[in-house]
Amino acid sequence: MKPNQKITRHKLNINHEDEFSLLGIVSAEADYKLSLTINRKFRIALKNISPIRITEENGSETAFSRFSDLSGSPGIMYTLVSNRSGKNFFLKKLKNVDYIFLIHNIENESDIDNISSGLREIETINGVFNVDLDSLKDKRIQYLTR
Repeated sequence: MKPNQKITRHKLNINHEDEFSLLGIVSAEADYKLSLTINRKFRIALKNISPIRITEENGSETAFSRFSDLSGSPGIMYTLVSNRSGKNFFLKKLKNVDYIFLIHNIENESDIDNISSGLREIETINGVFNVDLDSLKDKRIQYLTR
């Protein structure tokens, strides 16, 4: 750096909560079968990737399956995460939800509504819920965005 050169700092304002939307899915279907059904419905390519591993309070490690797709619409990424592993829950406040469906970089609310409607049309899905991130204060949310 040259002497007497002024340093300019720019602060980027990034709102991480607006980068993704969460949908809760109720389905007794196995994770791999559900991912295949969602792939067919939305013409995406959810693929099994490394599970989310969490160390519980008692010291045991629990793994939650995860399927992700980067090949869908430009800039949009889909992730399907199991909310149950044995008797443990990934997001404990959502015990009635079997799967969490994340949509990253969605542009507008009508796209979320269209995805929700499409999921409800799948025969093996019993329910779809929009999850309000403001009301859901769970420290495990950070694992979803990694």
